[in-house]
Amino acid sequence: MKNTLVRRLLVVLATLGLLATAAACGSSDDDKKSGGTDAKADLGKVVIVGQQFTEADIMTELYKALLDKAGFDASIKNLGARDIYLDPLMKGDVQISADYLSSFTEALNRKANGDNAPKVASPDTQATLAKLNELAAKDGLTALQPADAQDANAFAVTKKFADEHSLKTLSDLGASGIGIKLGGAEDCPQRPDCQKGLAATYKIKFTGFEPTGFGSPATKKDLVDGITQLGAVGTTDATLEQNELVILDDDQHLQNAENLVPIVNSAWLADHAEAKEALDKLSSVLTTEDLTELIGKVDNDREKAADVAEEYLKDKGLL
Repeated sequence: MKNTLVRRLLVVLATLGLLATAAACGSSDDDKKSGGTDAKADLGKVVIVGQQFTEADIMTELYKALLDKAGFDASIKNLGARDIYLDPLMKGDVQISADYLSSFTEALNRKANGDNAPKVASPDTQATLAKLNELAAKDGLTALQPADAQDANAFAVTKKFADEHSLKTLSDLGASGIGIKLGGAEDCPQRPDCQKGLAATYKIKFTGFEPTGFGSPATKKDLVDGITQLGAVGTTDATLEQNELVILDDDQHLQNAENLVPIVNSAWLADHAEAKEALDKLSSVLTTEDLTELIGKVDNDREKAADVAEEYLKDKGLL
């Protein structure tokens, strides 16, 4: 009887040992699947504003990839223009948008002080950022670190024209005394950041104006065809090189700073500081040249914005 009890006890102990071993193996497998103690934290959902144009598509995909990596469940909600997404952003229905430093600053300035409020943005990135956060705080928003990348107004000439007249800057063009016909948006002649400002700041001699639009195919075609000598474009226009156009440097800083900057709902950010850390990593590396190249891959090479964003972040060691 005693031997029988001993044998039964040994069987029970052996069975328990096998179960413990299986449980340990199961835990090990689960740890491997979930990352074990190194698994990313579940930081919850975050919604990024989509604005449905190439540059914005790329920026939101860059943000999404970095936030996903940080442990968020990030998604993109296409809302379109700022006048549509600003209210949901302030309310916290969406949490993050990729925006432009001076443009967003002036949008909040007009909201707070009326459509005719004196301009507060400037070519100085840090001064404009300070003014933006002063205004944004009243609306429950926070601007994070801006990237070096800017999509600002710029002025292009053909490479041939630049080479013939040794032009690298807008000051060079003004000093040359050459008569210039300008192509741009209809309101360009009266704007302080367009023809009016170019004449006052750079002393460029204008002989005419063609209302071909800002950065439009017509503006670039007129330059190539020699109808105009100077055209209003954007600094991230990915078609300039293929049209053999070059931007003249705004060496006297006529244009306001239009750095790409993450705008975040402040209440949400207070509980999710990891988002700032993730997005600051992008702002520390993204340049205008980088962004122009990424836009070219999407618009010219027909690559997907998500794929282009992932490739860029991997190249920079951020994914």
